[in-house]
Amino acid sequence: MTDAEIRALILELIGEIAPEADLASARDQDDLREAFDLDSMDFANFVVALHDRLGVNIPEVHYNRLFTLERAIDYLRDAVAQ
Repeated sequence: MTDAEIRALILELIGEIAPEADLASARDQDDLREAFDLDSMDFANFVVALHDRLGVNIPEVHYNRLFTLERAIDYLRDAVAQ
């Protein structure tokens, strides 16, 4: 998957979890939880959705690697490639 495809998927999933989110304002360095007002359950649902769509296991100790769009893209690119 390309970075653009991963970015699009992340934003698509956030849009499903938080339909009120302004996805057009997404910036790579913003904390996704703050930018889109995701609470802990929303973030957990986001991780589950990533697992379901990409088939990758994301251990809880790696959740911090998903906090920003930029870090999530880097993490998922590597996880999908394995």
